[in-house]
Amino acid sequence: MLCFVKEFVRSPKSTGALIASSRELAQNITAAAKLDSAKMIVEFGTGTGVFTDQILRTKNAESEFFGMEINPIFVKKTQERCPNARVYQDSATNVHRYLAKHGHSGCDCIISGLPWSIFDKDLQKELLQVIFDALNPGGIFVTFSYISGPLLPAGRHYNRLLPSTFASVSRSKIIWNNLPPAFIYACRK
Repeated sequence: MLCFVKEFVRSPKSTGALIASSRELAQNITAAAKLDSAKMIVEFGTGTGVFTDQILRTKNAESEFFGMEINPIFVKKTQERCPNARVYQDSATNVHRYLAKHGHSGCDCIISGLPWSIFDKDLQKELLQVIFDALNPGGIFVTFSYISGPLLPAGRHYNRLLPSTFASVSRSKIIWNNLPPAFIYACRK
């Protein structure tokens, strides 16, 4: 927990949480991602590896996976927690470079822990376009929002961007066993 607090204080524009996500949120986000049929899975914003760990437990053995995290402290924490995970320290906007490195032009699933409701409108739009372009046809993008996210101006903007970007967008029930409580967006290309 102290790691998140330090990173939030150091860089509040890229660290959107004070504590790591709960195991229940991680289980729900991977279930929404339907990883059993995904051949190439990417995670944006690994944080300390809570979602990464659940992805590795849930994906099928033939699936390829890598994570991207901009914060070097979080890259290290994720690799300590998940030594078999490949995590690149880079911006999610560069995902195509790493997909090519893995011999892919696109992926079937992107799971995101990025703090959408603190990003400005231009960054939200840029990242969603990168995600849309990186997904194979029928691919799924799964992310979450704290229940307070849609109350913020950037969160409201993000809520409008999702259905204008993806063919379908669904929202889960609230996951109360997370601090703060959250819900999941599942968006299909």
